Amino acid sequence: MWEGRRMADARNSGLEAPLWRAIAVYRIAALAYTSGLVIVYVSDYWHPVWAWPVLAVMAGWTVVTTYGYADPARRRTPLLVADQLVTMAVLTSSLYIVGADELALGTPTIAVAWHVAPVLCWAVARGRRAGITAALAMGATDLVVRAHWDQSAWTGTVLMLLAAIAVGYLMRIAQVAQERLERAVELEAATRERERLARDIHDSVLQVLALVKRRGAGLDGEAGELARLAGEQEAALRSLVAGRQTSEPVGDELDLMALLHPYAGPDVTVSGPAGAVRLPAHTARELRAAVGAALDNVTRHCGPGTKVYLFVEDEPDEVVVTVRDDGCGIATDRLAQAEAQGRLGVAQSIRGRVADLGGRVQIVSAPDQGTEVEMTVPRVPIS
Repeated sequence: MWEGRRMADARNSGLEAPLWRAIAVYRIAALAYTSGLVIVYVSDYWHPVWAWPVLAVMAGWTVVTTYGYADPARRRTPLLVADQLVTMAVLTSSLYIVGADELALGTPTIAVAWHVAPVLCWAVARGRRAGITAALAMGATDLVVRAHWDQSAWTGTVLMLLAAIAVGYLMRIAQVAQERLERAVELEAATRERERLARDIHDSVLQVLALVKRRGAGLDGEAGELARLAGEQEAALRSLVAGRQTSEPVGDELDLMALLHPYAGPDVTVSGPAGAVRLPAHTARELRAAVGAALDNVTRHCGPGTKVYLFVEDEPDEVVVTVRDDGCGIATDRLAQAEAQGRLGVAQSIRGRVADLGGRVQIVSAPDQGTEVEMTVPRVPIS
């Protein structure tokens, strides 16, 4: 199913056009080669008079398919099935036209190499699996018609299978390259827009917020709180224009660092790998929510201004996120008491989320010595 969706994306992007032109050229060349062989061997056929109408059908069908496959809207299952059936019928007609005895002696079928074209069409349009299926069906027909299963008879079927695999794999690689190119173009456009916004914001909003933060840093009461909030907004806005605020999805994955970076501020230090830490989208969002719950607990129980350090470790099989603060700490039995009283902030918001992801949580704390919450999740979700 996934391979079929990738092939559909390739059709829509026009990536297949060169391959369809190549198949059309191959079909025409194969028709010319077949015509030459018919002229050479027609005197040996059992019913040579029927060779010319069948050859005319092959020429007409070559024109039909060349026209049909030229438009992406017509490259659908009905045309592919019709192409397969018509070609198999032409191949089967060799039993009557060429004759079983002549075929057993090694005389070529009337289709010769022309019958490979539908296999290539299936591989380009629907991927390797469809191409292999078409090759097996066409190869079985060819073997039945030839009525002799020596090495030369098997070679044609094997070559069709190899062609289907190679062309299908080529389409997959080409689609991946197309997606990466589109992603690079999008990122370049986003970077240019971000740089433009950064210049405008730096000349206005950031300077005002920085001024409010400096002027109110030594004040008490609401003025001091306003200065602190201005500092937080300045840090958040700077991270936004720096490009780490938004997590850009790639397939079904998100960058965990981009999701966690907005938490950075005067009281929260975020540290982690310089590059992206990609996780399945659901895992990344749930882990961000667990980190947010841990930070909320720090603010609620230790008050604003508590210094918090957020660390991200990117391991091959798992990701470890640690939230460490220098606040008031937690009494030894406090978590068990809170859960027994129905206050499930840590039990559900943190432990529950991480457990659902197949991970584990370790909490180390002592009164007046701060708290460390370590969350470990596997890279591959455990179902």
